[in-house]
Amino acid sequence: MLGLWSGLIIGLITEIFTSHSFQPTRELANACLYDAGANVIKGLALGYMSTIVPIFLLALTLLVSFHWAAMYGVALASIGMLGCLPVCLAIDGYGPIADNAGGIAEMCNLDKSVRVNTDALDAAGNTTAAVGKGFAIGSALLVSIALFGAFVTRVAGQEASAFSVNILEPFTLCGLLFGAMLPYAFSALTMSAVGTAAEEMITEIRDQIPKIKRKEPGYPNHERCISISTTASLKKMIAPGCIVIISPLVMGIVLGYKALSGMLAGIIVSGIQIGFSASNTGGAWDNAKKYVEAGLLRRPENFRQNNPNEWVKKGD
Repeated sequence: MLGLWSGLIIGLITEIFTSHSFQPTRELANACLYDAGANVIKGLALGYMSTIVPIFLLALTLLVSFHWAAMYGVALASIGMLGCLPVCLAIDGYGPIADNAGGIAEMCNLDKSVRVNTDALDAAGNTTAAVGKGFAIGSALLVSIALFGAFVTRVAGQEASAFSVNILEPFTLCGLLFGAMLPYAFSALTMSAVGTAAEEMITEIRDQIPKIKRKEPGYPNHERCISISTTASLKKMIAPGCIVIISPLVMGIVLGYKALSGMLAGIIVSGIQIGFSASNTGGAWDNAKKYVEAGLLRRPENFRQNNPNEWVKKGD
């Protein structure tokens, strides 16, 4: 029950922070009137703020379930949240389907009203995708805690005395700091991969544009663009995957089980924050864009245009 209810509330909170029907995303869209920097700052702040309620709910779930049934209760809470997985996967696929439908409508030169309708569906899909990610992140935390408990139990069975994680122990503290860093390194590698692939794609498109205008045979070359995207999505994920697989092995072999226990705890605590904030920031940015494109953005009364003496009237 705890897993089901906490997952439900996390989904509702995610909707509030990512749907342009609510104030946070509308404020993010209003920031676009001033500068890209203001929009980026407010988007990051929105993501950070959106972690508060989910973390509170997950902490409460852990406390109560552990009080009632120890680590077995935590495992049951994770199963409760994972019980909604079929629904989460369904709503997670809703957004890309609507987005691709809009792309097909645009490429087929259908009536503009079709694109307007698919944009509205895509905006809803962005929210459902963020909700699905919230479920996945929350359940991942609970499962990770259960697995961490299994690790500690296994280590305690190998020790002469009972083992418990003590963050004041030097090796454990070093592992904790290293583990808290790993989600940032993982995120940096994946973000860099996206940026590099985008640069290659833009270079290819700029190269093809003059050839398309000259109507050279074989252009536009869609296959080349698809190849750039698919190749980057495979090759650029090798390094992040190696971090996930190799770092626990190296930490355990080189510094021992105490450092490894600290590293695992650091990854859990740090990764959950990054997961929620990045997911909700991305969804809010995407829906802020849809909010502007739909013509729903209105300049506030005190918005100053290029002329310092000219003020935009309400509704302009």
